[in-house]
Amino acid sequence: MRSTGDVLAALRKLMANLPNSQGSINAYIIPSEDAHQSEYLAKRDERRAFITGFDGSAGTAVVTENEALLWTDGRYYQQASKQMDTNWTLMRDGQPTTPTIDAWLAKTLKPGSKVGVDANLIPTRAWNPLQSSLKSAGCLLLTISPNLIDLIWKDQPVAPRNPIIPLSVEYAGRSVAEKLVAMREKMTDKRASVVVVSALDEIAWFLNLRGSDIDYNPVFFSYLLVTLDDVYFFVDESKLSSAVNDHFRANKVELKIRPYGDIKEALKSLAETCENRVWISLGSNYALSALIPEEKRFHEITPINLMKAVKNEVEAAGMRQCHIRDGVALCQYFAWLERCIKERRSVDEISGASQLEKFRSVQDKFMGLSFTTISASGPNGSIMHYHPLPETNRPITDKEMYLCDSGAQFLDGTTDVTRTLHFGTPTEEEITAFTHVLKGQIALGTAIFPRKVKGQFLDTIARKALWDVGLDYGHGTGHGIGHFLNVHEGPMGIGIRLMPDDPGLEENMFLSNEPGYYKDEHFGIRIEDIVQVIPTSIGDNFNGRGALCFRTITMCPIQTKLINVKLLTDKERNSLNRYHQTVWETLSPLLKKANDAETLAWLERETQPI
Repeated sequence: MRSTGDVLAALRKLMANLPNSQGSINAYIIPSEDAHQSEYLAKRDERRAFITGFDGSAGTAVVTENEALLWTDGRYYQQASKQMDTNWTLMRDGQPTTPTIDAWLAKTLKPGSKVGVDANLIPTRAWNPLQSSLKSAGCLLLTISPNLIDLIWKDQPVAPRNPIIPLSVEYAGRSVAEKLVAMREKMTDKRASVVVVSALDEIAWFLNLRGSDIDYNPVFFSYLLVTLDDVYFFVDESKLSSAVNDHFRANKVELKIRPYGDIKEALKSLAETCENRVWISLGSNYALSALIPEEKRFHEITPINLMKAVKNEVEAAGMRQCHIRDGVALCQYFAWLERCIKERRSVDEISGASQLEKFRSVQDKFMGLSFTTISASGPNGSIMHYHPLPETNRPITDKEMYLCDSGAQFLDGTTDVTRTLHFGTPTEEEITAFTHVLKGQIALGTAIFPRKVKGQFLDTIARKALWDVGLDYGHGTGHGIGHFLNVHEGPMGIGIRLMPDDPGLEENMFLSNEPGYYKDEHFGIRIEDIVQVIPTSIGDNFNGRGALCFRTITMCPIQTKLINVKLLTDKERNSLNRYHQTVWETLSPLLKKANDAETLAWLERETQPI
């Protein structure tokens, strides 16, 4: 645990005497995001982690003259409590007794107080209600520049300048020119002269490019401004190789390349001179939105967002194929891990995660991991987004549950899978909890639902089996997943929280199905598959609206020794048996071809019907 006293003192000194004669502020908000509202960050953008000591992916810090608080959700309560020192107060976001940030500030600050935030790091969707709430309390929300954390972070890493690589149409399925035509059709429909694209995965997908500026996320720092005549690409030109230039020529698209830092000046000029509206997402940072005259602002998710979420046939095929290769690596790892434990060979969370990466790395089209592997033994499994560090590393044994949440990037897709196992004799409590998680997972995985239903309405399906016995979990049930892109992808999802941009589920969207249960300081259980939304038929198909269901594309057995079969219905048991039969029929030929008799024997045993 790192002491934060000195950096808080330095921050408060700046708050009392802001640079550039901006006066003083009574509170400073430090969001988690970067200027592109990314979930995962480059090292130089981990400002909230620097000031708080908490390095989880979600949370917002607020510092006043006398207090320092962190709001984060149920995924990170344990982690934040362990990582933050006594200078900080944990605000358990989502709990009924926890006030929102704006409510806390309105109640705590005196009328006339000033609250500051870097407008580059806060989305317009968050700025607007925060500003209104503070105004109602007689307080003022100010944009502060430069960022105060940058001024006190003496060894802040430099911005990454990694090369950008092209992704061929063989994997992307559609050329940039085709995407641009579709984009401009949407612009014409919405009477938009300009579309502002600031989300990094949207830019990478639209241009059929990939990068490595953020660990595990194949994206690169850039902006796009698309007009009815031109495409402006704001990027560090040193990242562009001759292969990228050849790629644009092959895709029959001409880009006007500008320096990354010129985005604001260019947007302001286009916004002032364009004939119609400027299309910008509420998820883009407020600093960009503020440059557009209010009467010209058109706030809606960009057309790219939905185009990217609904995979084309080439992307969909790639997603299915990469999950098969990923399944081979997972089975090899779990078979290897079981043998190590039986032979009393030392293996721990870190060495286990390293071995899993080795198995994945030899698979065709492997490009890296899609996130830091959650390799969690015993009580570490109860920390939902745990990742092993030398100071927390535990051995993996036959005495405790083991939770492994991992994924990979392939040229043809992205994977994310969680399996929970016990290599000895699980307790009755562990078996009962696991079985109820499985019941919820099967219920969601076999659900039939109307076309365009929003994911929020499916969440209860996965929780009901747990709720029936008084259990629950503090994270969402499903997230979208990118195609050789971010492992978490919107705009759709399945969870209790409202997702304002969710357009409703459509064919060829891919999401996770991952209910869980976590007993603090004891064990964690999560079962996660990636599912593809596909059409089906039932009755009158919801009065002609259309019926959809899920196809599970993850290929890895679910450990049956953790199941109390008596708690399963015939439908649930048959569903699991069919899944295991599919896994066996899909993976066994590949293991035979690889002459991997050990993993083949493990797979045959683990896919036996119950």
